[in-house]
Amino acid sequence: MRDRFLFAALCGGLVAGTLDIGMAALLNSASPLVVLLFIASGILGKTAYHAGLAAVLLGLGLQWIMSLVIAVIYIFGSRRITLLKNLLRSSWALGGVLYGFAIFFVMSYIVVPFSAAVPKPSFTLQTFAENLLAMIVFGLIIAFFAHRFAATAPGRSD
Repeated sequence: MRDRFLFAALCGGLVAGTLDIGMAALLNSASPLVVLLFIASGILGKTAYHAGLAAVLLGLGLQWIMSLVIAVIYIFGSRRITLLKNLLRSSWALGGVLYGFAIFFVMSYIVVPFSAAVPKPSFTLQTFAENLLAMIVFGLIIAFFAHRFAATAPGRSD
């Protein structure tokens, strides 16, 4: 079961994190490389935009690490917290949507504001809706992998 847990976290985190880079690029009409530089600026500040490939790789590493941590939290919680366990049994998609809301609020109101990220994202109703939708998709991806690989018993084919 431990291997299934790790596999679900790895797949869910990497797929969600990678697609999130693409969604951020589309929503901001920017290159994925610029998105990765923005992520690196969370630690480096303005320096990230002049650090070249090292900053791009730092941004990618940070994105994947955060995504893996987010996936592990979800999968661990879905196995340990009775309310989440019951919710996932009834609807993994609802669990993913709710987790997407949680991810959105943590990232938007804790992680980004307290980082050194430059520029700070501006708030409009459109950016709020776009970012919320992106995090709901993120949560759904993680919930899918948790349901498919971590929550199913060996030999089960759903």
